[in-house]
Amino acid sequence: DEGEKLSGEIKLAGSSTVFPIMEHVTYEFTLENPDVNTPLESVGSGGGFERSTKGEIDFSNASRPIKEEEKAIAEENGIELYEVELGYDGLSVVVSQQNDFIDELTLEQLRDIFLDERGNTKWSDVDPSWPDEEIEIFSPGHDSGTFDYFNEVVLEEKPMREGEGVTLSEDDNLLVRGIQDNPYAIGFFGYAYYVASEDKLKVLAIDGGDGAVTPTSETIQDGTYSPLSRPLFTYVNVESLKRPEV
Repeated sequence: DEGEKLSGEIKLAGSSTVFPIMEHVTYEFTLENPDVNTPLESVGSGGGFERSTKGEIDFSNASRPIKEEEKAIAEENGIELYEVELGYDGLSVVVSQQNDFIDELTLEQLRDIFLDERGNTKWSDVDPSWPDEEIEIFSPGHDSGTFDYFNEVVLEEKPMREGEGVTLSEDDNLLVRGIQDNPYAIGFFGYAYYVASEDKLKVLAIDGGDGAVTPTSETIQDGTYSPLSRPLFTYVNVESLKRPEV
């Protein structure tokens, strides 16, 4: 009913990549509906699905589609999740503005840098013309849909380097800070986190086989930034839709 004031609580959690979108959406929503509480948490896509498949939250934000095993848990718990595609993101590979030796990478070079089996720890191991300095990797954690996507498309499900020289975090802002002042650091996260810090970071053009393409709003949207463009989702608990505020 038009005149009726909405109240209650809408719980949202999940992907750090989708977080800025939903932060904006919940802000706009609460301006119009100040009596509705909208707690929003950034816990990674996997963390969001862990809660939504148990029925603990109303919206599960994700930078990857739900996995079969997560669907099975939801079914066991009598939960039905409705998928909403929110837009497209370009997984962005970044270095510091202080890095003066790379502007673009091929998928093969990304594998040389990130794959454990390649055994490369210095930039000069990947390309002799690059500095004889340790590669410092900053990556989203394993609960992240962004990591899952990178793992599938770039690493092809093989183990990424871990341990010394590698920082894993679900907090994209921590990754940004780690890379921005270190000329020998490299990392990846959603495009929004690059844009928010583009004065401190340099985004790399990626050659997926058809020449190097830089992520921009246009190349992400039209799919030319391939294979690192991907859809972003939120999954709504169908039972929650019975509540007017949801």
